[in-house]
Amino acid sequence: MPQTFSARTHWDLQETAYAAAVRAARAQSQPLLDLTASNPTTCGFSYDYAAWGAALCAPQSYIYDPDPRGLRSAREAVAAYYQQGTGAVVDPDAITLTTSTSEAYSFLFRLLCDPGDEILIAQPSYPLFDFLATLDSVRLIPYPLFYDHGWHIDLAALRAAITPRTRAMVVVQPNNPTGHFTQAQERRALEAICAEQGLALIVDEVFLDYAHAAHPEIASREFSFATGEHPALTFVLSGLSKISALPQMKVAWIVSHGPQQKLHEALARLEVIADTFLSMNAPLQHALPAMLDARHNMQRQIRARTQANLAILDEQLRQQDFVARLHVEAGWYAILRVPALATAEETAVQLLQRQHVLVHPGNFYGMPVQGWLVVSLLPREEEFRLGVERIAQFFDQK
Repeated sequence: MPQTFSARTHWDLQETAYAAAVRAARAQSQPLLDLTASNPTTCGFSYDYAAWGAALCAPQSYIYDPDPRGLRSAREAVAAYYQQGTGAVVDPDAITLTTSTSEAYSFLFRLLCDPGDEILIAQPSYPLFDFLATLDSVRLIPYPLFYDHGWHIDLAALRAAITPRTRAMVVVQPNNPTGHFTQAQERRALEAICAEQGLALIVDEVFLDYAHAAHPEIASREFSFATGEHPALTFVLSGLSKISALPQMKVAWIVSHGPQQKLHEALARLEVIADTFLSMNAPLQHALPAMLDARHNMQRQIRARTQANLAILDEQLRQQDFVARLHVEAGWYAILRVPALATAEETAVQLLQRQHVLVHPGNFYGMPVQGWLVVSLLPREEEFRLGVERIAQFFDQK
């Protein structure tokens, strides 16, 4: 019999023990303290809908006038975001709008890779990349991050991972879930490697605006890869999901940089890819300037929440000896080092069943299978406080 489905979709669809435990707890209507909550639209933030709601009803939205890269006015709004936030001068003609950073990755994988080609990606990192790469018939090759009073790229291991099939490397900065920035010397090394090896650099900056106030020296620097000289072909990704806390609006973009000849060819090919799908809808493009303006209100609230929850977490951890928080510079997450008494997934299931607290096992992000948990810093403060108290109680009882 011929195969019915593509090998690209041959995933293990069996429910994990963790997912089964979460489903069972919710089926019993148990009150849960959800320290995995990362959807800002359900975490109690105040949205000023009037500030951008009217822009969604702009009369020009009813006129079909497609541009593969996105409407000029929308791309100019994205360029202004970089100018205001980082001082980067971005050419609107070097911007390609997409409906999500996931779609942006897919466009770039198709632009850069043939089936079986390889993309280097840091580990630990967000698990979504595995699915995106598989769907585009690309192989992800991990390069390690290591922790030593902060997170660092293992540049020697990265170099060793390059093969004749390598086409690009992905940098998420600030990284998710480690919350660290790529340091200036690391950036120079990555750019030099890419230029030397003829590789493209894909930089995901969705959390760029969320440096923690505890690190003012970081918050004041211009960390965006949209700035600088760009000796290698470089694609910077971001979008409204994090910038304006509007994941449901499905607006993202690619900002392209690099040596002129390569950049010109990349933009021409990228335009054909975008033109093939024309996925970005007109109302959101017309509303994009207003939605980007809304970021200031949302970012103030989210920064206040993450700072408060980090303080709550640190206060609780000072009172016990078994759980430690790793250094974090930015983002919405914190990594906990916990006693390696069981796998992280088993530990997360036990926390759910005994303490009614939801956390993510660290191995979901490519961390070792024992001793690591990941918590979101977005939950309401009272829920977060009670949740971390129960985590501490759980390990005190071990």
